[in-house]
Amino acid sequence: MIRVEINGEPATVEAVHRAATWNYGHYTSMQVRDGAVAGLPLHLRRLSESSAVLFPAAAPPSGDRVRTLVDHALGDLDDATVQVTVLPDPASRAGTDIMVSVSEPVEDAARSPLRVRTVQYERELPELKHLATLGLAYHRLRAREAGFDDALLTAPDGSLREGSAWNIAFWDGAQVVWPEGPLLAGITMQVLRLGLRRLGVPDTTRRVTRDSLDRMTGAAATNSHCPAQPIAAIDETLLPEDQGFTDLLRRAWQQAEWEPIAPTGQGVARHPYRSRRKP
Repeated sequence: MIRVEINGEPATVEAVHRAATWNYGHYTSMQVRDGAVAGLPLHLRRLSESSAVLFPAAAPPSGDRVRTLVDHALGDLDDATVQVTVLPDPASRAGTDIMVSVSEPVEDAARSPLRVRTVQYERELPELKHLATLGLAYHRLRAREAGFDDALLTAPDGSLREGSAWNIAFWDGAQVVWPEGPLLAGITMQVLRLGLRRLGVPDTTRRVTRDSLDRMTGAAATNSHCPAQPIAAIDETLLPEDQGFTDLLRRAWQQAEWEPIAPTGQGVARHPYRSRRKP
């Protein structure tokens, strides 16, 4: 970790202890490149909508405030991994604190195809990216101990939902398929869906089970670290190695608009913004 700030000031030990032990709050994670973020409005909307659920008595953080705090925490860094966490203000029910954590950037290159194990588990308030992550970490660790790379969560009816910290996408030979049900609509997933529409590639949301995997010709995990991480197997079911599918997701990712972190009206704090959107 490079630096942590709360409300624009260096985080104190007391503040970090509160964040670590209260286990109440929500966050969003993003990759910053050239002082810009893909899907930045989606991150800001996530923070606002999640605050309305977890902190109904407090005004949701404005987009400009979040951008100002992230820009301040970045300092002279152009590339970084940033997590923005909204925490309860210990002094007031009608207030929140914003913690910005800045660490090294993560390259989005895919690793070796993943082998994942299914586990029946549903997060509390699954539509929110919140701090109650013990269950996710537990099931991921148990999956690794069993020889898998990660865990894929399923509903009580057996339908597939989401990974421990990622969404899963399938290719059925004609369109991209995203599992339906209570789950987190990841920012990378949302950016990819917008990119697919720009490319004219159909995608849909529908119920997916282990029994329907034989009709899929490819699968990939998507999150802020990698938009298209191939999945080779789900439990004992081997999936085709469809390089074309992951290439398609990467082309959809390249359609993303990268917006400057610098607050509206202030330009870009570090150097002229260079669009990363590919033709």
